[in-house]
Amino acid sequence: MDAFLDNVFEALASRPRRQILLYLADAELTTSDLAERFPISAPSISRHLSLLENAHLIASERRGQFVFYRLKSDILLSSLNSFMLELCPPAAPKARETMSMPKQRQTA
Repeated sequence: MDAFLDNVFEALASRPRRQILLYLADAELTTSDLAERFPISAPSISRHLSLLENAHLIASERRGQFVFYRLKSDILLSSLNSFMLELCPPAAPKARETMSMPKQRQTA
């Protein structure tokens, strides 16, 4: 689990990668779509996407000649939750209870 969290936090350490995650939270995008939003080259965007994908924070799907990327928000939330439980072990029982509740009740 430590290596997994290390990969997640390495991916989150970069401002461009965090911005990419924000864009992907709204829609599936291609490398070209993302490159239009940044003052860096498409190959640089590709390297950022590769690191995010290796950290399992995003997924890719080829459709014709394009590769679309999407956020895997469940992995991101699970990773951050695991990290917080390591910082505050007494919160673990409450967190397990909350995670086992139906989603409707969690937001109420």
